[in-house]
Amino acid sequence: MAGDITTATGAKIFIGPSVPATTDTEAEFAALTWTEIGLVESLGEFGDESNPVNFSSLNDGRVRKAKGTRDAGNLALTVARDPSDAGQDALIAAEGTNSKYAFKVTYPDRLTASGTDGVDYFRALVMSKRNNVGSADNVIRRSFQLGIDSAIISIDPT
Repeated sequence: MAGDITTATGAKIFIGPSVPATTDTEAEFAALTWTEIGLVESLGEFGDESNPVNFSSLNDGRVRKAKGTRDAGNLALTVARDPSDAGQDALIAAEGTNSKYAFKVTYPDRLTASGTDGVDYFRALVMSKRNNVGSADNVIRRSFQLGIDSAIISIDPT
């Protein structure tokens, strides 16, 4: 299947329990209990980016660059508002705390029919919860910002 592309249809995001900052291995994340977040419309971009570190040299007038600390960013999550969805309820409750929660994103990208999908695990703070009512012919949505504060553990599909 070399060169095949994968659409986002079928991707899922799950919220786990609040976790300590020491939860950082595949085995620790895989052992958690997960609740799927329903009616997801979009998962924004996320992943490591290094902060630039610049040094300006007087003698040759050149800027030297280095890579600084890494930041996995903020994931923007948009859902259709569903007051009966356990995953959305968990996000709302998490936003009201200062705790870090485990998250799992699964991708519909298994390489064979009997294979497994790719997975990303990470810790994040639920930084915001906002409603977007919009106009008459609009689905009422909620948006959440997940402030990722761990490395992203990526498991390749099989």
